[in-house]
Amino acid sequence: MAQARRAGILPARSLWLIKGWRLKNRREENPLACRIYLVRHGETAWNAQLKFQGHADIALSPKGLVQAEKLSRRLAKCEIAAVYASDLTRAYETARILARPHHLDVIPCCAFREINFGLWEGLTIEEIKKEYRELLRQWWHGPLETRVPQGETLDEVVNRVNRLVKEIVVKHATQQIIIVSHGGPIRAIVGTVLGMDLNQYWRLRLDNGCLTIIDFPASSRPGWKPGLPEACPTSLNKGIVALLNDCSHLEG
Repeated sequence: MAQARRAGILPARSLWLIKGWRLKNRREENPLACRIYLVRHGETAWNAQLKFQGHADIALSPKGLVQAEKLSRRLAKCEIAAVYASDLTRAYETARILARPHHLDVIPCCAFREINFGLWEGLTIEEIKKEYRELLRQWWHGPLETRVPQGETLDEVVNRVNRLVKEIVVKHATQQIIIVSHGGPIRAIVGTVLGMDLNQYWRLRLDNGCLTIIDFPASSRPGWKPGLPEACPTSLNKGIVALLNDCSHLEG
């Protein structure tokens, strides 16, 4: 159990998800739930160099490709109905590898892109400090309202990401789906579900190639009835985080 906690698994209620570090396909636990497998893309050269990527279209590194293949094997036996991904290459390529065992096409979604870091893209944190020290301080303390030069605020990211997640949960009311995105959007989703102050979203650790699972039971969709999912609004803060930043499939 100690090893599981270090891997990022929430205690007690989510431990049934793992048996010998293999994910079990447990739709019988709650057949009236949408299960989202949230995946951060595999590693890129800029990740390794600690550069801000944002909308810059950086491909997976050889290590990132291996990470995606390992996660693909982990999810291969899950009953996946659809695979969505950011349209940026690092996320889309990760998603294609995950979709392959399920014989699914990846649905590209620009709404799942990383936050637009504007003039900060391609720079390390030390380089940003030299040129934008005060703005960086403001951004760390209040990213929801602070706009990066030629970029966007976190609030804008939260709105575009959560709007699409709601649509997906309604569309796939009783199915399992994969969403491959980036650190910022995934933190926005998880933070919304947990009711966090999203100005603190950096406190959620998300490693490259990690797996996070969120269940949206029927109770999160007021008035939901089987066969009529499209008529029901979705409350993301009724979701249940079953797994967070798990990287056990990358070990060994």
